[in-house]
Amino acid sequence: MGTTNAAHKRAQAKLEYNAFLAACPSRQLLDRISDKWVVLVLCALGGDVSDQPGAAGVARAMRYSEISRLLAGVSQKMLTQTLRSLERDGVLTRTVTPTVPVTASYELTDLGHSLHDMTRGLRSWAQSHMDEVLTHRATYDARVS
Repeated sequence: MGTTNAAHKRAQAKLEYNAFLAACPSRQLLDRISDKWVVLVLCALGGDVSDQPGAAGVARAMRYSEISRLLAGVSQKMLTQTLRSLERDGVLTRTVTPTVPVTASYELTDLGHSLHDMTRGLRSWAQSHMDEVLTHRATYDARVS
């Protein structure tokens, strides 16, 4: 009977986390991880800082200012919100060093590394296919206009 009960619980959990259902809490997580700043923060902390598609480096802890410089165009408010939300979700850790001034560094957790593996592919795909997408956009816009 224990096996049936465990199987039933797994089936129930699958139903509870079906992102196609409007009330599914996993939709909130999808909203978070589909944000461009989240993808770029994960790629930065994962070591993917080269402008070459698919280039992989070494994951390492980074200070706030390093991440900010790397992510051109991100506001202080947006970067802070992104880092806090990722810390809250357990995707990264924040380590405060009592220096003058106080410094904080951010590093991917095991959960963050597993998500980074996915976002690296997304970033690489976007960079590799941008010319093709721009061509399709121009064709579409010319046809619709």
